[in-house]
This record gives sequence, C-alpha cells and structure tokens, in this order.
Amino acid sequence: MRTILKLAIVVWAGSAAAQDWPVFGNDPGGSQFSALDQITAANVGKLKQVWVHRHGDIGQTGSATGPTNFEAVPIVTNGMLYTCTSFGRVLALDPATGAQKWAFDPYTGDNAIFPRPRRASTCRGVTYWQASDAAAGQVCSKRIFKPDSGGNVYAIDADTGKSCADFGAGKGHAGYVTHRDYENHGDGTYGWSSPPVVIGDIVVVGISANDTTQKANDGMVRAFDTRTGEMKWEFDPIPPEHVDDTGAANVWSTMSADLARGLVFAPTTSPSTDYYGGARKFETPNTGATVALDAATGAVRWSAQAVHHDIFDYDLVGHPLLVTIQKDGKEIPVAIQQTKMGWLFVYDRETGAPVYPIKEIPVPKSDLEGEESSPTQPIPEGIAPFSRQTLTRDDMFGLTPLDRAWCKREFDKMRYDGMYTPPSDKGSLLFPSALGGGNWGGAAFDATSNTLIIKAENLATRLALRKKGENEKDEGIPAIDYLTHPLRGVPFKAVGEVFLSPLGVPCSPTPWGTLTAIDLGTGKVKWQVPLGQSYKWGITIPASFGWGSPNIGGPIVTAGGVVFIAAALDSKLRAIEAATGKELWQAPLPYPGMSVPITYMVNGKQYVVISAGGNSRADTDLGDATVAFTLDGK
Repeated sequence: MRTILKLAIVVWAGSAAAQDWPVFGNDPGGSQFSALDQITAANVGKLKQVWVHRHGDIGQTGSATGPTNFEAVPIVTNGMLYTCTSFGRVLALDPATGAQKWAFDPYTGDNAIFPRPRRASTCRGVTYWQASDAAAGQVCSKRIFKPDSGGNVYAIDADTGKSCADFGAGKGHAGYVTHRDYENHGDGTYGWSSPPVVIGDIVVVGISANDTTQKANDGMVRAFDTRTGEMKWEFDPIPPEHVDDTGAANVWSTMSADLARGLVFAPTTSPSTDYYGGARKFETPNTGATVALDAATGAVRWSAQAVHHDIFDYDLVGHPLLVTIQKDGKEIPVAIQQTKMGWLFVYDRETGAPVYPIKEIPVPKSDLEGEESSPTQPIPEGIAPFSRQTLTRDDMFGLTPLDRAWCKREFDKMRYDGMYTPPSDKGSLLFPSALGGGNWGGAAFDATSNTLIIKAENLATRLALRKKGENEKDEGIPAIDYLTHPLRGVPFKAVGEVFLSPLGVPCSPTPWGTLTAIDLGTGKVKWQVPLGQSYKWGITIPASFGWGSPNIGGPIVTAGGVVFIAAALDSKLRAIEAATGKELWQAPLPYPGMSVPITYMVNGKQYVVISAGGNSRADTDLGDATVAFTLDGK
C-alpha cells in the first residue's frame, strides 16, 4: 500500500501540472486554489460568457421528482469536464465548448442498473481515478466514481460513460458497491451527496445518517479497491461499545487527502439525536471531530474534537484544507478546519497538535430534563473568527420600526446566553445556527499571500425541545425540515425555525453573508465584505445597502490575485480582488450559482465555470445551467 501511495504522488504531480481542475478543491488537500494567472485583477473585467450547458434535470416543489438542488462542482481531467445532476446522472462535457460527450444514468434507459422513476437528490460532484498502467483504449483503466442517495457507489468508464462491470462483481452486483452489504449498526439512510476521495488504488466514501433518530445508522467511512470494489477497511466514529446506543456522526460533506503522509481526513458530525443528548451521555471523541485516518488501514492516526457532546447540530461542514502556511518564520503543513461556529481550528497535519492554541471555555448549562451538556467547549486563541458569534437585543433588525420591535419582543421570550446556548423547552436562540457560520465548500487558501478566504452566513434560528404527550408517537409528529422533526427514541420533539420577522426577513443583523480574508501568519482579519445581494418579493436588494445574502457554496482563489464566488441568493458570479476584497467584476447567471466555481486552461485559454441551478433549501428559482467564461468570450 505504501508503494501505491508513493506512485499516486508521482501520478498526481503530473496531472497537477496539466492546468486541469482534477478533484474537488483542485488538489487532494482541497485548497480551492489555482496557480493559473492568465486572468488577473487587471483584466478580469474583460471576462465574457463563452458557453452554457443545460442538462434538463429540474424538479420543482410539489412535483413527482421533488425539488432540485444543483450544487455540483465539476472536475476537469482526461480532456473532459465531468459533472452530475440532481437526478443522479453523470455527464462528460467538452471543457472548451460545453458539448456533451456522454451521459451515465443508473436509473432510466436500457442500461439502467436500478430502474426507477426520477427523484431529486443532491450531488456535489464526482471523483476521477486512473490506473498507473492505463493504456489507450483500455476499458475502465480510467474511472469516474459517483455515490447516490441509495448508499451505492458507481464506477464508470471515464472515456465512454459505460458501467465498469468488474467493480462490485465479487458481491454479486456488477458496476457498483453498496453500504447495504455491510453492517451499519442502526436504522436510517445510506446515501451520500459529496464526491469520494481517491488515494492510490482505493476510493474512500462516506455515508448519510438520519441524526434525528437515536439509533440511527453509524457514520461509516469505507475504503474500496478502485478496480474490484473489495472493501479494504472501514472506520466507525461511534465507540464499539456504544454502536447500539447512538448513531450518525457521519461525514456528509467533502473529505481531503494527504498523499505523502497516506492520510484521509474525515470531518464528522454530531451523534444522534442531534439536539438532545440525554440518551448518549458517554464519551464519543471521534464525533464532531477532524479525524485523520491511515489510508492503508483506516486506523485513526489522530483526532481533534471541535464540539463536545454536540446538542447544537454543529456538524463539521467541510474538509480540512491541507495546505502549508507561513507562521513564526516557519513553513508548517497544516489542516485548517472551518466550523459552523465561525471558529477556525488549525492543526499540525502530522500530529494534530494545535498550531493556534486551543483552550476550554465555560459554556451555558442545559436546564432540560435528562440532559447533561458539556461544561466547556474548545475555542482557538490567536486567530480571528470569520463570522459573527454574538447578538444583543439592540442588534435586532427590521425593515420598519414595528418589524424591529416585534423581533425584540420575540428575542426577550427566548433563552439566550450567548454562544452554545443549549436548546430548551422554553425555546432558545441559536447563534451561530446550524446553518453556520461556515458550511461546505466555503474556504479557499491563497498560497501566494498566506491568506484564507472564507465565506460565512449569519442567520439565527430559534429552537424548542417539547416533551411528547403520553399518546404522541414519533410517527405521528411531522418532520418539516432540519429544525422541526420528531426526535425518534427520546422523549422530546424539536420545533424550530429561522428567526424571521413578520415580513419574512431575518431578525439577526446584517450582513447576512460575508466574505473574509484571514492572514494565517498573524491570525488577523485582512478584510471582510458583505457577500452577495438578498432577494425578496422579486426585488434584489441594492449592493449599497451592505446586507449581504444567505449563501450556499463557496470561493476559489487564483494566482492571478482573483477570488471567484457566486453562492448568494442573487444570480451573479463575482470576481473579488484577493488583496483588498474589492469587487472587480460581476456577471449575471441564469439561476443562483449555489456551488463552488472552478478554473482550468484549455487551448491556451483560462476558463471559469460554475453550476447555476439554484437551491430549493434557499427557496430560489430552480434550473440546470453550467456556465463558462473566458477573457474573449464567444
């Protein structure tokens, strides 16, 4: 295995020089940085749209398919642009023209593996693997791996889009492997929306979990042989003595890999149930943690917990960025973990030791029957938070004096003791909320200036845990969203909502979305600007208001000194000057680009591409566009 990993480094070095965007984040460490510099802060204003691809996979609220969320982050390698749709299809496009080369559909058509009606599910991207001895025309020597909502992972020939029949054949199902073949210790769902990680000749995949169920399936991370689909190892974040007592703690977001050290980094989530921990008072050190796994064995090399006894749904929302920073006159290989709380935890990549010190601070105590909240939580020192973290009554926002007064009165009704205020039967204000702070795809590292560029969302939620009635069964309590649902297997149900005024705007103060640059040598903020423009009642709020926008997705940064980001409710792609935060350029998109852009070079031209299809969770218009820009346009 070590020989395979060394070979993988050599193969990666060759592809990295080829001006592609070959994996999520552009490199195995997920830096979201490109060394391309044809597009610069001086000429970015000349960018024009050059092609648009429409895949047609759109579902609206109330439709038979369900509503779609187009979050796909394409990759570019092997002379193609690979992406996926909300109906589970994988597409290969010409990166210069957007013309479709092939499509893989496991659900419909003559070659369907699982025939079924189309259903909407999220896909954030796919992963590419190439055999070290790949020969031209050799079937499946280059593969695309794509997980789905049913717990399956497909292997697809990267040249033709045909299923690789040898993958999973040992388990009796050609072309895919599935979590359903293995013990997952609980009830729930097994699908996964994020792209797997390839390191050497293994593909590492996560699993989803219903963290509103006490005995949810565990958050298994599994490694499969890229050729045969044979499982090589598995990691369970739940301690073995408690696999029947709790579950979840899964990795729903992206992972990263250190090829040189043979490490896979897994950001885990809260154990179940997410808002009540009275039935899981035991220690679960690998939950809510950055976990560095040995790529050869799956053993934990080191683990660092960011949230103790999580009752806030403060999942770790994205891969730690594996980059080398300059600090105290040294070059330090680190893992930078963003969080929903707005904290940045920076760890030594080899040992897990904190590069910025971490201390335990006292936090508010739960007054809920049966709950035992953690008395302290870890926070980093010496590095600035990237999102707002506290509120006061006077901070409440409103479009009118009456609107603002309503928000203040509601604020007074809730329990709020600052960060880490626990859920209560009275109703608690959670800020930062389970939306973030940080969220998936939200950070990029500028290697030219030792700077982290990170987006944030600043929305409060209110949440009450209500005792279930004597005759009230879990099945009879409606599950509305991630805030209001039955907590199955415990005596409470969760009732919550985003804290909005009667006019439907956030009571939390503006800006509701920000983009921040943090110097990783000093830990200080270099600049912070509102991100995007909010959209309400068919009106896009003027940028001059400085309100920013709720957002999904994140930035990339280039050696040309430019940050590209969409993510906001408005349908725009923006270019930001990396040194100052100044907006340099913007272009309209057919729908909100709630994804992460990419950039690559083809035929001497640098392209910027983004998925623009909106997101049902943000209540936007929904679409199906992949949009490309170059300096000379058409």
